[in-house]
Amino acid sequence: MERPALLRRILPIAAVVLAVQTAFTAGQSAGRARTLYDTALRLQRDGNAAGALALLWEAAGLAPADGDIQNELGRALERIGALDAAAEAYRAAADGPHAPPGAARNLVLALVKVGRSSEAIARAKAGVERSSDDADRWFTLGLAQSDVDVDGAIDSFHHALALDARHGLAQYNLALVLYRADRVQPALEALRSALAIQPRPEIYYTLGTIYWHLGDLDRAVSALTEATTASPDYAEALLALGTILEARGNTKGSRSALERAVRLRPDLTAPHIVLARTLTAAGDEAGARRESAEAQRLRTLSENEQKAAALTAAGAQKLDGGDASGAAQCFRQAIEAFDAFAPAHYQLGRALDRLGRPDAARAEFARAQQLNPALVPPR
Repeated sequence: MERPALLRRILPIAAVVLAVQTAFTAGQSAGRARTLYDTALRLQRDGNAAGALALLWEAAGLAPADGDIQNELGRALERIGALDAAAEAYRAAADGPHAPPGAARNLVLALVKVGRSSEAIARAKAGVERSSDDADRWFTLGLAQSDVDVDGAIDSFHHALALDARHGLAQYNLALVLYRADRVQPALEALRSALAIQPRPEIYYTLGTIYWHLGDLDRAVSALTEATTASPDYAEALLALGTILEARGNTKGSRSALERAVRLRPDLTAPHIVLARTLTAAGDEAGARRESAEAQRLRTLSENEQKAAALTAAGAQKLDGGDASGAAQCFRQAIEAFDAFAPAHYQLGRALDRLGRPDAARAEFARAQQLNPALVPPR
C-alpha cells in the first residue's frame, strides 16, 4: 500500500482517538470540578471560608464554563473584599451557557461596588429590554442606578413594584435610595411598607439607623432591639445598638451588645473600637487597651488578607491561562503579604506541580493543609 493512502486511512482513526481522549479528559476535569465544588459548599457551611475559596479557584480553572462554580467563586471572593476578581467570576457565570439564577444581578452589584456603574446600568438595561414585564429585572436596574442616578433608581423600583406590589426587596431598596437622597419621610414610609410585606431584620436595622441619625434614640433602640430579637446573630445591628447605648451612657447595655457582636463576628474591627470606649467610660482601662490593640491587629490582618486574596486571584487567572511561572510569582507575592493565607500556598502548589517541581509543590500543599486541614492535596 502506498504511504499517502495509508496515511489517509490512519489520520481519521487518529482524529477519532484524539477526540475520544479529549472528551474523556474533559469529562474527568468536569467531574473533579464538581467534586471540588460540592466539597467547597460543605466547607462554607462549616465556616471554613478560606478552604472553600481555594477549592473554588481550582474548580473554576477545571470548568470555566460552569456557571454554578463561577457564581459561587464570585461570592467567596466578594466576602473577602476581592471585588474585581469577584466581578470577573460573576461575568463568567452570567455570560456562560447555563447562567444560574442571580448571577446577572450579582455581576451588576459587583460592578457597582468597583465603581463601574455605567457598565452595570448598561447590562441591567439590556435585561429590562429583553423582558420589560419582569419585576426582578427592573429591581436589578434600580440597584445599578442607586449610586449614580437617584431619580432613575426610584423610577425603576416603582416599575418593579407596579409589576409586583409585594416585591419586598424593591420596597426596601426604594427606601434606601430615598434616604440617601435626603427624602427622610418618604424613606420611612417605604420602610414601613416593606415591613408590612415581610418584617425582615434588616428593615428594622435600617429604621434604627435612620432614627439614630435623626436623634430619635428611643425609637432607634427600639427598632434595633427588634432587629436583634428577630435575628440574634445580627452582629451589625448589635454593633449599632451598642454604639447608641454607649453614647447614652448605658455602659452595661453597651458592653453586653458589643461583646455579643464580637463573639459573633470576631473578624470585625468596629465592635472592638466602640467596646474600648465603653470600657474606658466604665473605668476599665486595661480592658480598653486590650480592645484597642485587638482592633488594630484586625485592621492590619484584614488589609493583608485582602492584598493576598487579590494577588492570589490574579495568579489563579494566570494559571488558568497557562502561565504557571507568572502565576507562581503572584502566589509568592500573596504569601509575602500574608503567609497565613492558605489558598495562596495551595495555588502555589498547583503552579509548581505544573512547572515540574513536585517536591516544592508537596511542600506548599503541606503548608496549606497545615494552615487549613480541609485543603487536602490533589491526587
